[in-house]
Amino acid sequence: MVQAAAPARADRVPVLMYHRVEPVLAASERRYAVSTAQFAAQLDWLAAHGWQPCTLAAFMAWYLDGAALPPRSVLISFDDGFAGLHAQVLPQLARRGWPATVFLVSALIGGREGWLAREQQASGAAHALLSAAQIAEMAAAGIEFHSHSRHHARLTELDDERLADELAGSRAELQQLLGTAVEAIAYPYGGVDDRVRQAAARAGYRLGFSVEPGFNRAAGPALAVRRLDITGFDTPARFGRKLNLGTNDGSLAYQLRYVGRRLAARLRPHAAGGTP
Repeated sequence: MVQAAAPARADRVPVLMYHRVEPVLAASERRYAVSTAQFAAQLDWLAAHGWQPCTLAAFMAWYLDGAALPPRSVLISFDDGFAGLHAQVLPQLARRGWPATVFLVSALIGGREGWLAREQQASGAAHALLSAAQIAEMAAAGIEFHSHSRHHARLTELDDERLADELAGSRAELQQLLGTAVEAIAYPYGGVDDRVRQAAARAGYRLGFSVEPGFNRAAGPALAVRRLDITGFDTPARFGRKLNLGTNDGSLAYQLRYVGRRLAARLRPHAAGGTP
């Protein structure tokens, strides 16, 4: 009797990192935001090229516990929890039946952010964050929510007491709001070191999401998951290069250099052996 072949499994999974998604964007905002049309085009690109968005729960089971994920799985994530996600992202994902994960700033739910207004936005305007009612509606539609700290603090700059409050406090607040386990954190500003990772583990987080680019492979460092930064400068072609190469540099020049390095690596063993 011929035994059926085992189903193919993902050997590496990229995680996409978004922030804001809005219909119209000033040039100054494109570093941290994509337009609604761009986002829709990127989802279309994923579908056309056979990518399958997965839940954070499925990613965690694959990454930590060795569970199977289909090839070309991808995790879509959003930092901060901007209110625009409810109007601009939820309909796009719901139309396709796709999941995503949002990392919330727990003490500011229903309020307004201050970090982009201070540091990135020429206008100085603060953006609204998701309300509890919007979060509940998105959760009912299959969107998962986890932590982005309590106040969007630079965690590496905090003393031990405040660090514990930002990490454990956020997890407790979100679990009370959501009624589900909160087991993952995305570090604000990507600020993380060994002390922060140890504090995150003590607070009960099983996964920590960084801003370091690259692919993720199963059994990698639990509190140092890699993500690809998606911005308003990413055309569909640039977006595709980021995803396929596991890099934040989506330029054609980077792709050519990448292909050149791979070709050179393949030729080196033959050159070392000489001509037969």
